[in-house]
Amino acid sequence: MAVSFLVSLSLVLLLLPLLGGWKRWRRGGAARHVVVVVLGDVGRSPRMQYHALSLAKCGFSVTLLGFCNSKPHDELLQSNRIQIVRLTELQSLAVGPRLLQYGVKVVFQAVHLLWKLMWTEPAAFIFLQNPPGLPAIAVCWCVGCLCGSKLVIDWHNYGYSIMGLVHGPSHPFVLLAKWYERLFGRLSHLNLCVTNAMREDLAENWHIRAVTVYDRPASFFKETPLALQHELFMKLGRTHAPFQAHFESGDPVMERSTFTERDTQSGRVTHLHGRPALLVSSTSWTEDEDFSILLAALEKYEQLTLHGGSLPSLVCVITGRGPLKEHYSRLISQKHFQHIQFCTPWLEAEDYPLLLGSADLGVCLHTSSSGLDLPMKVVDMFGSCLPVCAVNFTCLHELVKHEENGLVFEDAEELAAQLQMLFAKFPDPAGKLSRFRKHLREAEQLQWNESWMRTVHPLLMDT
Repeated sequence: MAVSFLVSLSLVLLLLPLLGGWKRWRRGGAARHVVVVVLGDVGRSPRMQYHALSLAKCGFSVTLLGFCNSKPHDELLQSNRIQIVRLTELQSLAVGPRLLQYGVKVVFQAVHLLWKLMWTEPAAFIFLQNPPGLPAIAVCWCVGCLCGSKLVIDWHNYGYSIMGLVHGPSHPFVLLAKWYERLFGRLSHLNLCVTNAMREDLAENWHIRAVTVYDRPASFFKETPLALQHELFMKLGRTHAPFQAHFESGDPVMERSTFTERDTQSGRVTHLHGRPALLVSSTSWTEDEDFSILLAALEKYEQLTLHGGSLPSLVCVITGRGPLKEHYSRLISQKHFQHIQFCTPWLEAEDYPLLLGSADLGVCLHTSSSGLDLPMKVVDMFGSCLPVCAVNFTCLHELVKHEENGLVFEDAEELAAQLQMLFAKFPDPAGKLSRFRKHLREAEQLQWNESWMRTVHPLLMDT
């Protein structure tokens, strides 16, 4: 097996110069073609989906390479300018030392990505998401050299800092990943990043010039009309108990969810009197989000409710997939709340914006492995006019303005106090939650495509 793998690798390396020459000869239409690479799940990479959509709207044809584990947004699937090419994801080997398992996976990804890129239509630019950048940065740079494509790296974070959460900052893997990112990151033609703090760090420590392109919400993130809220709640109620009405209305023409009711004759939808508040948090269930903070805050909230506090019951919806979901699901199952219900669904791409636009409060527990990136989930919440409580870290102030568009907390105790304050006398239209929502409605909500046209498009034309 090892011999056949080495033979295959040798054949690929021998064919590369021939393929490179052939691709240069075919470069007639390359100026209007861009390859977008995500060495991860396309459906869980919204920023790269938005890049692809913006490129298509500017007249480029786009080939989007990535894993297809979840459904991307419909707008991307329906675009006749965007072609999605599936990458094969090699699952971790079950045998051998961890170093060997990781090495085989990296080599497989490198050869597979290299082969896919070389057989893709010639492109003027290769857009690459980092992280994960190992081995993608080196492969994309190599293809760019062979085929005349310019490499654009979009720095969402540092891959080595994410690895450091698992292995520790001084682990040989982590130090190697840091050296690799610094070396190959300097070889790109254009660098984008998500915060000014990251731009300064790249310049100071890695000598990489980058341009800050803040995440902005896509146009489909907005407040959800009440009728659509009811449809969503009824749909989710078919599979998730917290959305199901707890008692019958006694009126056969009334259709109820936990939060809303609809008169089936007139079609009129209203909020239920005494409804619970809907709290939403979205996550990748990774080490940089500590959900024990939320659970501890909710325990304090439960005690306040039991002792006669004028507080509503809560339905907490935590969306997403990731390695720590099972761990936190076990912790949640061990809690015995009377006034708080949990739901941890994986939502369809079209339902997630509707949920954010229907919620009363968003909670973000993202702390950033590097301290230099911002949680896109909060951007989407703001686009949906959803107030947010977010755990504090180094550059969060670039997004969340304390007491303007939400609240910043340091620990579970402070979050519990904020929940008590925000939900006091819920759903009072004069309360603080309503004031935050009003501020978000009145603030200039620059959408992704507008921001992209102002920043990235001119850079491509000048590169």
